[in-house]
Amino acid sequence: MASNKHASIRYRVLDKCFANPVKKYFLPDLIAACNIALKEIDPDSRGISKRTIQNDIIHMENAEGFSAPIGHYVDGKKTYYRYSDKNFSIDKQPLNQAELEQIKAAMQVLSHFKGMPQFEWLNELNPKMENALLMERDTAPIIGFDNNNYLTGIERLGELFHAILYKKPLCISYQSYKRAEPSKQLLHPYYLKQYNNRWFLLGLNAKLNKITNLALDRIKAVDEEPILFIPNTIDFEEYFDDIIGVTLPEDAAKEKIVLKFASSASPYVFSKPLHHSQKKIDYTNEELTISIEVIPNYELESLILGFGERVKVLETQNFKLKIYERLNNALLINKA
Repeated sequence: MASNKHASIRYRVLDKCFANPVKKYFLPDLIAACNIALKEIDPDSRGISKRTIQNDIIHMENAEGFSAPIGHYVDGKKTYYRYSDKNFSIDKQPLNQAELEQIKAAMQVLSHFKGMPQFEWLNELNPKMENALLMERDTAPIIGFDNNNYLTGIERLGELFHAILYKKPLCISYQSYKRAEPSKQLLHPYYLKQYNNRWFLLGLNAKLNKITNLALDRIKAVDEEPILFIPNTIDFEEYFDDIIGVTLPEDAAKEKIVLKFASSASPYVFSKPLHHSQKKIDYTNEELTISIEVIPNYELESLILGFGERVKVLETQNFKLKIYERLNNALLINKA
């Protein structure tokens, strides 16, 4: 597994070297560039040989690899390497047939899990994979996904996933919206959750001794902490059962929230329930009244406020006052 990972890194490094239109990369230069990159991810790396780089070049040139147009240019008694096509990059290459077949096989295995409560994401993954990978390159897209291409932190998703999988405590530098400077948090990572097109990491905050959630786009740095991992004892399927979003307020109780929607919002609320506990109380041509049993949090407030004038909070009184306060504050700010 490590060797495959190292090979992938070498191909990326070589790709950048070959794409450089100015600098001449001879074999010693290529070896040095790869060794620098490998040392960054594996300090114990012993370095690579001339033969390894030569085999990498052959692989990249072959159809089984990337069909890369690598030019071999003689300069005196030495040879340097550069793409003959200045626009070429391995990142722009389509998957080969063997890779496509492997993805198809993996998707077939994953399809057996569809329908299980914890695998709803497969319903989105299947068409996304087919649209992005399995169609011909000259085929126009037929499906669009609500992705934020400018979202920061998403590149940490794989790193955090492996930290959870291999039970590695983390020291995370986190920039809260409420603080001017990042703070260090020692976290035992347990769970990754997506909500409202953002990713969140949940784990045990060792200092506070409680579960906290960190938005990936606010994480500045991640380092492994060489301490004993505290195992997870929480069923996160149940953890999110009584809330909307990812925030579980401390010492909060579940409440029956009653909402009345205008007729223009009723079809939306019917087709996309606010919560799995949603129940219809009354429905006329003009209005829809429902109830949900949840623990009120910031995400619920934001969801209700998103309906604007098309919703009225009937119960509970505390939640009604909270929505009133936020609307009133917004009005005062916009009047200023």
